[in-house]
Amino acid sequence: MLEKIFWGNTLQDWGISIIIILVTILIVKLVSLFSKKVIKPFAAKTKNHLDDIIYGSLESPILFGITLIGIWVAIHHLTTPDRFMRILDESYKILIVLNMTWLFARFVDSLIETYWIKGIGQTKHSNKMMPVVKRTLLVIVWIIGIVTALSNAGINISALLGTLGIGGIAFALAAQDTVKNIFGAFTIFADRPFSIGDVVRIDGFEGTIIDVGARSTKMRDSDKRVITFPNYKIADASIINISGEPMRRVVMKIGLVYETTAERMNEALTMLRDMPSKVKFVSPKDLTANFSDFTDSALVITFIYFIEKKGDIAKVTSDVNMEVLSSFNKAGLDFAFPSRTIYLEKEIQSQQDIIKPENKSEK
Repeated sequence: MLEKIFWGNTLQDWGISIIIILVTILIVKLVSLFSKKVIKPFAAKTKNHLDDIIYGSLESPILFGITLIGIWVAIHHLTTPDRFMRILDESYKILIVLNMTWLFARFVDSLIETYWIKGIGQTKHSNKMMPVVKRTLLVIVWIIGIVTALSNAGINISALLGTLGIGGIAFALAAQDTVKNIFGAFTIFADRPFSIGDVVRIDGFEGTIIDVGARSTKMRDSDKRVITFPNYKIADASIINISGEPMRRVVMKIGLVYETTAERMNEALTMLRDMPSKVKFVSPKDLTANFSDFTDSALVITFIYFIEKKGDIAKVTSDVNMEVLSSFNKAGLDFAFPSRTIYLEKEIQSQQDIIKPENKSEK
């Protein structure tokens, strides 16, 4: 009975091939069980993350590779047409390279997932940029793997690329803005001029960065409107990171009337220099108060102070203004306002006009 032939092979040959496939499935199950029960717990106990990455990258491709080998041995045990066998061998060349590419892609993916945050820091900006970087690297890995697989299968890659050359040029021209935006995203990631949540000024627009994507960056301005910038324009723009400033510099011009004496001017300067002790979050560093100008209608004091980063800029500015107004009013220091004093000199000259009267009634 075992010598009976079905589709060019004896029943015994078919049975052996089926047994080979069943043994292959059993080996796959045993290797998977061994890796989960022994290798994975051992890798989890070590402090080094590299063994976890290697385990996660190798497990599935190795199991798939064992399955491919078992099926290949089972089919080669049978008598099959030469053409079918050539197609099978060429297909296996492609599958083996693609399996190795899958392994390397999983390794790169796990490497980025594990070491990205550890090496760069867990920020909204880095978390936003990680999918862009990961996707780009994986696409490059798979392109190299597919090209290598086709080359191993005997396909002329040069001829194929030449055939696709015209279409590739047209595609490149159509996608040049997208490519520029992607490289702009990499530039933003590399330079890190801002992070998600920072208040920045870009080409005259000021607002809070709410999103950094592969194509564009979004900002919400003070009117709660969303402004979208292409990434390549941000890479070439002048960017002021307001949130990155250690302190906010404020310049005040205070005008006093010309009747202010030198002693009263010194009193005003002393009040301003004592501002850090009166208003919270005003830094004592680099604070200056100087009698700077004689203008048409005022004696001008230039008061420069810095607001600490933890202070609310609008509130501290209001508190300083209120303190200046209150303390100057209590001290009797008068603020000047635009005015002009005009001095008129009038010369009255009396003359007695002598007029000869023509009549007696006239003088």
